[in-house]
Amino acid sequence: MGDHHTQAAAALYTPEQRKRRDESVWTLVQGLLAPLQFLVFLVSLALVLRFLATGEGYAAATWSIVVKTGVLYTIMITGAIWEKVVFGQYLFAPAFFWEDVVSFGVIALHTWYLYALWTGAYGASAEMAIALAAYLAYVVNAGQFLWKLRMARLAAEAADADAAREAA
Repeated sequence: MGDHHTQAAAALYTPEQRKRRDESVWTLVQGLLAPLQFLVFLVSLALVLRFLATGEGYAAATWSIVVKTGVLYTIMITGAIWEKVVFGQYLFAPAFFWEDVVSFGVIALHTWYLYALWTGAYGASAEMAIALAAYLAYVVNAGQFLWKLRMARLAAEAADADAAREAA
């Protein structure tokens, strides 16, 4: 039997949930949107930092944040659908509860940025500071998901190895 971490990670998916995950088109959608979002994030981060350092490129930085926010909303909506297909509920399935909690913080910060942009209430530098806070939260959230998925993969490999040993 594996260690406590492997057992905890193995509980991420039941065999039925794992099957639904593997058969769902939404798993592929998430697998495509996640690296796209990260690429958009990297480009946008560079543009935001350029603006903050030089005062130039406000329009490019702004559009990049708006695009990043659009991709975020898309991945969050499709992720909720994926969660419904795999776990039977749109959000806060026990296996991804804390990732979903932090995701709402990420969404709130990105939405705050859009509010700041729309109203002009804060000014360009404050808008960019809000975007950077949103991006920091996004990096934390992405790390949560990557860690969780890595633990699930290790647990699945350990379970497959245990099954192969038992069959031999």
